[in-house]
Amino acid sequence: MAEANSKAEYLVGVDLGGTKILAGVFTPSLKIVGRSKMSTKPERGTSTVIERVARCVQDAVDECDLDLKQVRGVGIGSPGAVDPESGKVMFAGNLGWKDVSLKKELEKQLEVPVFLGNDCNVCTLGVHEVELESKPRNMVGIFLGTGIGGGLIIEGKPFSGFNRTAGEVGHMVLEVNGPKCTCGNRGCWEALSSRSALFRQILEAVKDGQKTVLTEMLGSDLKDLRSGDLRKAIKQGDKFVEHIVEEAAKYTGIAVANLINVLSPEVVVIGGGLMDALENEMLSVIIECAREHAFPGSDKGVKILASKLGDDAGITGGAVLARKETK
Repeated sequence: MAEANSKAEYLVGVDLGGTKILAGVFTPSLKIVGRSKMSTKPERGTSTVIERVARCVQDAVDECDLDLKQVRGVGIGSPGAVDPESGKVMFAGNLGWKDVSLKKELEKQLEVPVFLGNDCNVCTLGVHEVELESKPRNMVGIFLGTGIGGGLIIEGKPFSGFNRTAGEVGHMVLEVNGPKCTCGNRGCWEALSSRSALFRQILEAVKDGQKTVLTEMLGSDLKDLRSGDLRKAIKQGDKFVEHIVEEAAKYTGIAVANLINVLSPEVVVIGGGLMDALENEMLSVIIECAREHAFPGSDKGVKILASKLGDDAGITGGAVLARKETK
């Protein structure tokens, strides 16, 4: 349990996703003391989701026998395009949001200062500061999950660019006539290597008569398919699933090479749910492919690693954001 203490010094990090909300309570030295999890339920509308975020924060604080008065700031990572200055989520497709004043609404409900960032930028902040101890001056964070997102640290600082959308690495086009992406383009990295892309490829192949142990495990509709099931199938010698995952890893390697060519980072860190589940199956292929496609000499000394923070990257980054903003 956290020590009872009336001074507002605790930090709360929130990871707002299309399916779940995570909240974590941290000490000023970024040690986690409690957490809470809740489903997002975006179909119930914006105000319900915001109420659920507030409740998730409250639950995490209660879990530690603390009071909101002891929280000095809440940092939240939201999917989509966000404006940290105004605290608005300008557009988030998987929440169905447009111009939502998230900061203002949450501050009203929690009576605590709230700070907002794009989810992958916030995850990158957490990995950089806590996992890598702020050492790399230039770093790329990549998160392979339902979609693919990224974040950039340039000269020791988070970089968001002119329109604050820098780091949308998942929408680099890797295959000009490739599959349609949710953004409207064809052949985006996200349409080739994200969890959604892999599941789509598997479902389409099964409909066309492809044999896989996944249908034995889950039934022919593959309704409850999870990233971990792909690992299990590969362990059982399923060559079809192995090929699908390997192709996704190869495209990821090409994307990493492009990012190394353009940005020359010291470190490329890869996280997200897909990577957590399939690190052993994907990482060596990603590294090999990245080294093969990088401009000669540009990848010298560049580290390509899997993040160890896993699901906690978002809440950790949220706490880092809150600490930075309330110094």
